[in-house]
Amino acid sequence: MELGDQFLFFVMVGLAAQLIDGALGMAFGLVSSSVLLSMGVPPAAVSASVHTAEVFTTGASGVSHLAMRNVDRRLFLRLAIPGVVGGVIGAYVLTRLPGDVVRPFIYAYLLVLSALILLRAAGRLVPKREVQRVPVLGFVAGLLDATGGGGWGPVATSTLLARGGTARTTIGTVNAAEFLVTLAISITFFLTIGLQHLDVILGLLVGGMIAAPLAALFVRHVRERWVLLAVGLLVMAISLYQIGRSLLAG
Repeated sequence: MELGDQFLFFVMVGLAAQLIDGALGMAFGLVSSSVLLSMGVPPAAVSASVHTAEVFTTGASGVSHLAMRNVDRRLFLRLAIPGVVGGVIGAYVLTRLPGDVVRPFIYAYLLVLSALILLRAAGRLVPKREVQRVPVLGFVAGLLDATGGGGWGPVATSTLLARGGTARTTIGTVNAAEFLVTLAISITFFLTIGLQHLDVILGLLVGGMIAAPLAALFVRHVRERWVLLAVGLLVMAISLYQIGRSLLAG
């Protein structure tokens, strides 16, 4: 079956991915990329398609979180500006280099963060202080996001939550900042490889736009402990899956 015949399927993928991403601060790229790669879409086209759709879904998500007062404006600027720089560099450089060597270390880092988040959710960990180098975190998260693995949410959200960030404002701010990062990455891809698979892009963004306000409402009204638990389990599952896949491939 041609991709053009599967528009509704991509709408459902976008809907599910954005519900998770908007509520937990991560996973739109991971979910969407995994589905597209499993269908045989080339990695560069996957990253370009997902990021193009994310321009609209992250825009809707950011506005929704802003309306729900889930955004810390100071944190937003400290994350977004370095994230844009990192994203543009990543789109130019990292997508042209093999990421198999770096990714296992990234997922090992995320696995440690997931354990810290789960300890915090259980009340057994009291973070000592906030993240001091937020611009560095934004730059690195943007750099990794451009590789198509959905690095922005897992790296930025997990690090901030593990170090004491409030779940509601951390998730809302990371989602809002992601709009600028994604826009910069998408423009870079457009100028280098152009747009491909427009039916995929349209399906993802329609589903994502529908889900964005629902997810923002969810994260505002659910207890922080349950959000932390869900984030920790999701990051741990992603990390273990990716590490296992790397070991099997090796």
